[in-house]
Amino acid sequence: MGLPKRASAGNGLPIRVLSRRLVKASDPSIKPHVAAFNNLDLYPNSAQGSVTCVYPKPPTGDFNSVVAAFDAHLPSFLNYFYPMAGRIAVNPSSGMPELHCFNQGTELIVGDAGVELWTLDWGLSEESLKRIQLPYAAEVPLSVQLVSFTCGGFAVVWATNNLIGDGNVGIMLVRMWSELVRSGTISEGGPSHDRSLFSPREPPQYDPSLDGMFTQWDHEHEVNALTAEASFIERLYYVEERDIAMLREAASTEGQQATRVQAVSAYLWKVLAGIVDASKLLPEAEKRCRMLWWVDGRKRVSSPELRSALRNYAGNVTSYVLADEAVGTVLSKPLVEVASMVREAITSVNYDELYQDMVDWLEVHKPQKFIETSFIGLGSPTITQTVWTTFPNDTDFGFGHAALAMPVDANLGRLCTGFLCVSAKPGNPGTWIISAFIWPRLAAALESDQQRVFKPLTAEYLGLTRANYALRDAVFSRPRL
Repeated sequence: MGLPKRASAGNGLPIRVLSRRLVKASDPSIKPHVAAFNNLDLYPNSAQGSVTCVYPKPPTGDFNSVVAAFDAHLPSFLNYFYPMAGRIAVNPSSGMPELHCFNQGTELIVGDAGVELWTLDWGLSEESLKRIQLPYAAEVPLSVQLVSFTCGGFAVVWATNNLIGDGNVGIMLVRMWSELVRSGTISEGGPSHDRSLFSPREPPQYDPSLDGMFTQWDHEHEVNALTAEASFIERLYYVEERDIAMLREAASTEGQQATRVQAVSAYLWKVLAGIVDASKLLPEAEKRCRMLWWVDGRKRVSSPELRSALRNYAGNVTSYVLADEAVGTVLSKPLVEVASMVREAITSVNYDELYQDMVDWLEVHKPQKFIETSFIGLGSPTITQTVWTTFPNDTDFGFGHAALAMPVDANLGRLCTGFLCVSAKPGNPGTWIISAFIWPRLAAALESDQQRVFKPLTAEYLGLTRANYALRDAVFSRPRL
C-alpha cells in the first residue's frame, strides 16, 4: 500500500492522507438511474463548494470514534442521499451535465493535519477554513473529508458541487447526518430529489428584465485577474447576538419589527455608502451603491403545493434581488428607513413568477454559462449577501456541537463584488459568523467602527485555544459526586 501521502489543502496546510475509499449506499432496492439537472441547477454552473464543520476536542471519544461513526452510518445515510453516491457526467448528445446515479460511491477521506487548531489564523479564511479541505474530482458529487488535529479537535468537510444543490442542501446534509447517527433515523422523512418541479413552459416566456439580471460568464466579460486580486481581501468575522439586537432595535418601529437580516443589511448599506461617498474618483451624480441578496425560494414561493414540495427539496432553489440607491439617500436616512428599503426590496418580489421566468430564460440561453450581472464589477459597488442562518442546523452527531460550521466556496477569482456569507454559530444561533470577500476599505471601515459590530474571528472566541482545552479537560475529568 505504501506510505500515507501528504496533500496540500487550500494554500499549503500539509494533510497526511491516512485513507481514501468509496462508500456505497447499502439499500439494494434503490434502482440505478440517470437524473437530468433542471435549469435552476444549471444556473450556478458546475463549481465546487463545501460546508466545513470544525470541532474542538470532544469530551468523550476521540478521532478514531469519529471515523468509526462514518464507517458505520454513511452507507445507510446514502440511502437517503443516493444521487450523491453517483457521478456527474456530460450527455454526449446535448452537451449538458447530468447525474449518473449508479451507486459508484461517495468519497470518504481520512487525514491528519499535524497541527493544533489554535495555530490557524481564524480571522482570515485563506489561513484557516480554506487550508483544511482536500482537492477532489470534479465528477464527484460528495467527498466527505475527516481531518484530525494534534490538539484532539477535528474537522468534517462536506464537499459537494453547486449542480447538486444550494446552501440549504449543504446544511441539510449536516443536520440529517447528525440526526441519523444519534437516533438511527431521519424524522423529516429524508430529502426529495424530484427535479421535475421546475420545468420550462412551452414555449418559454419571461419578463424582459431577466436579460439584465445575467451576463455571459467567460474570459471576455470579466476584469483581469490582477485587478480582482488587488481589489479584495478575505476576512472572517463574528457578530454577537447583543449587537444584532441593538441594530434591530434601531431599525424597528412600534408597528414594524425589523428582522435580523434587514437590520444588519441596513447597517452594511450605510457603511458601504460612507466609503463610496468618500471616493475621490467619482463625481457626486455617480455615487450610488447596491445591495444584493440571494433568496431561498423554499419559504418565499406563495403556492402551497410548491412550498410543500420544496420543504426538503435537495436541489437548487435560489434567486437574487437587487436594490440600487444614491449614496446621499442611504446616508441621510436613519437606520429604520434603510431597513424599510431592505424589506421592500426582498418582499415585493413575486417569487413564483421569478423562478418560472428564470427557468424559461435559462431554457432559451443554455448551454451558455451566466453569472449575476453585478458580480462582474461594472456600475455601482455592490455588497452581495447569502444568509444561511435561516436554515435549521444541527452539528452534533455524538461529539458535541461544532465550534463553527461554514460554507467554503471555490475561489471567487475575477469576480468584483463584495461578498458576505452569513452563518449561525452552532449551539448559539443568535450569534453570526461571517465569511467576507470585500474591498480593503470596507474591511477597514467595519473594523474601525465605534460600534464594533463586525469583530475579527479568533481561536479564543471559538474556544479552540490551549487554555480553553485545558479548562475543558479539567471540567470533564472531575470526579462525579
